[in-house]
Amino acid sequence: MTAAAASAALDLDHLRQWIGRTEEKTDIVTAHLVRGLRATLFMEVGEPETGDAAPFTAHWCLAQPVYPMSQLGPDGHPARGGFLPPVPLPRRMWAGGELEFIDTLRVGDEMKRSSRILDVTMKTGSTGMLCFVAVRHEIASPRGVAIRERQDIVYRDVPAGGQPAATARPAAPPSATYRESHMADAVLLFRYSALTFNGHRIHYDRDYVTRVEGYPGLIFHGPMQAALLVEFAAKLRGGAAPAKFTYRGVQPLFEGGEFSVNANDGDAGMELWTANCEGAPTMKGTATW
Repeated sequence: MTAAAASAALDLDHLRQWIGRTEEKTDIVTAHLVRGLRATLFMEVGEPETGDAAPFTAHWCLAQPVYPMSQLGPDGHPARGGFLPPVPLPRRMWAGGELEFIDTLRVGDEMKRSSRILDVTMKTGSTGMLCFVAVRHEIASPRGVAIRERQDIVYRDVPAGGQPAATARPAAPPSATYRESHMADAVLLFRYSALTFNGHRIHYDRDYVTRVEGYPGLIFHGPMQAALLVEFAAKLRGGAAPAKFTYRGVQPLFEGGEFSVNANDGDAGMELWTANCEGAPTMKGTATW
């Protein structure tokens, strides 16, 4: 289906019938998962044992959808439909969200994720048609609710010619009081895809992302950027997770260069952002305790 045909087929009234749909999934927090996620998020790996704390966003690696290869779409995601509405627009990415940290998941916990579709909306942006799906998740451990989350997913057209439409360059970020730098390489992206069982080809298939989706290189996961910001914020506060963390993507972060994780203390909380090798922000967030 072409982008124009997909836009014409987008029936918002039909898609809004998914509002209120729910699902529940369970999984176990393992020491192996904790080791792998710590390594990928540039944390001390250690030898986690039963009862040890997992990274604060470990729930993004748990109870992920598993489909047969025959049920995957051309982008590596499961074919549309099921719990999420079958939005016919071809590109799907995380737009942002909000996390409330109440308790910490620990090695050995059986977690349960209860999810509900909150809203389905549509608008036209610089890249064409956009459809936003808001999902509420509640993550519980045997001790009770650990995390409440709102996740915003965006679906959009392929711009004319298959290339991403030009966007205005974001304003230069302020000088960061706190900053860490890392390399955005393909191995890092592969590791996070593996930990989250994420088959989306934009994160590991360079031929696909450049020739089909028209981007200049592999694209950093939105959740990995958010995870790095949360862990950075906690480290700057003596290991305490924020009570609330809100975030939104502002432009893609691509492989192949240095990127940074940045923070400033502000009146409304700690302002955080990831930035590409040119210093332009790619994801912004605010943490409060």
